[in-house]
Amino acid sequence: MNTQADDLKKKFLAWQCLVRQRAMRVGQGKPTPGMRPHLSLLNSAHYSGPVTVLLLRADAAHDAAEFRHMAVKTYDPADRYNAAVKFLSATYYQKSQEFSDEMTALFGGGGLLVKALRAHKSCILDFQQFGSGFKMECSVREIDKDSVLYQATYWHNKLFNPRLPPEITILGFKPRWDQAQFEESLSRA
Repeated sequence: MNTQADDLKKKFLAWQCLVRQRAMRVGQGKPTPGMRPHLSLLNSAHYSGPVTVLLLRADAAHDAAEFRHMAVKTYDPADRYNAAVKFLSATYYQKSQEFSDEMTALFGGGGLLVKALRAHKSCILDFQQFGSGFKMECSVREIDKDSVLYQATYWHNKLFNPRLPPEITILGFKPRWDQAQFEESLSRA
């Protein structure tokens, strides 16, 4: 990866950690626009709209175990939610260099969007928040059920949504940093 692409990747991960830490500390864990990029398919007029993506640490094994522990510890969805917000608002997002640039998202079963993403194997994610934006082409892959990424994504989502559909698909989104774009709006109120 060239220096400019590596710098953009580092800037994006730092920005994502800031967006997510703020959502946990100020917004009680509610996903913000910076966590829900608009997704569109490449070379197509098809447009999906916002999709919530997760940012996980590069070594997500401990996190998968911790998320699972919090989810099975109690049957009370409010207790699970509060435990997740407390855990993620502490120090979780403080070291952006610990995070993978492959984001994940959980989708219900075999919907049309999942089928289209599987077929195209790529998409564009457009993140916007705090007057900053990142637009990036991403390769898309289905995450294997036995993988740590799948487990971390599943249990993270279970903490925030006790009514996950019975059939799910978890996809990974890996940015192509040499084609990614950053823009900053300097508008003043």
